[in-house]
Amino acid sequence: MTTQPSKNLETFVNPQPQRDYTIRIDIPEFTCLCPKTGQPDFATFEIEYVPNLECVELKSLKLYMWSFRDEGAFHEAVTNAILNDLVAATAPRFMRIRAAFNVRGGIYTTVVVEHRDPNWQAPQPVNLP
Repeated sequence: MTTQPSKNLETFVNPQPQRDYTIRIDIPEFTCLCPKTGQPDFATFEIEYVPNLECVELKSLKLYMWSFRDEGAFHEAVTNAILNDLVAATAPRFMRIRAAFNVRGGIYTTVVVEHRDPNWQAPQPVNLP
């Protein structure tokens, strides 16, 4: 195999750092292991962020998400860890991650975590007629 899972998140320079804009990334094939049973957990991750000076490079993000496949993790812990790592790599103005885990034992779990740069003001929404 030419590629392997990796915890290394690569970035590139934001091409429009003077503008607030949103990047949305959907990751429908996330897997990790239940720390209690060792059985696989499956989830869809939705990442949205307003970049500052750096953007996350998507291939490195794919390999990063893959790196959790053989790790045991509670849903809340893994979602917060991913937010922490992405914030450390990109220092965004705003980032939200929504992790929707598939049913386990008749229960669906969704974890939503956010980061907001304290110096950033969110733009006012525009409502068009």
